Amino acid sequence: MNTYLKKFTGKKERLVENPNLKEVIFAFIGSFIAISTIGYLTKTYDNLLIMGSFGASCVLLFGFPKVSFSQPRNVIFGHFISSFVGLFFLHFIGNDYISMALALATAIALMMLTKTVHPPAGSNPLIIFLLGANWDYLVFPTLFGAIILVIVGLFYNNIHKNIVYPTYWV
Repeated sequence: MNTYLKKFTGKKERLVENPNLKEVIFAFIGSFIAISTIGYLTKTYDNLLIMGSFGASCVLLFGFPKVSFSQPRNVIFGHFISSFVGLFFLHFIGNDYISMALALATAIALMMLTKTVHPPAGSNPLIIFLLGANWDYLVFPTLFGAIILVIVGLFYNNIHKNIVYPTYWV
């Protein structure tokens, strides 16, 4: 038991270095462009293209574009899988806390098994349950919104001289 509790103190490793101001500003602008684009398209075409988890996706896409969680397959398929699972559990298993917890756990497991982990997508089943979303939520905003984020990430991140985005597709 003592060994177990000692783990709570951590490994005493150092914090990640602070990003320089240019990196912060670059991430700020990229996130602004991405969410503004999705917001504009939502308003212009009167079709929902945005969801809360996309804010966290922007943290990864523009703040940490080189990590695996930020790659296009992870962003698009992570969101798609998680939303699909949330909708499946909501509509076929039931709208209660056990179903919601199982949906979240299943979404995480499927993202891990398919190598499409995108942490922000983990919130999609919860969002779907809270909204009581219908199946069209899988396409609008999930799929189209995630694709738009990746497209903005492709064009914007590659402006930076030290970033090649994506690091992989498949």
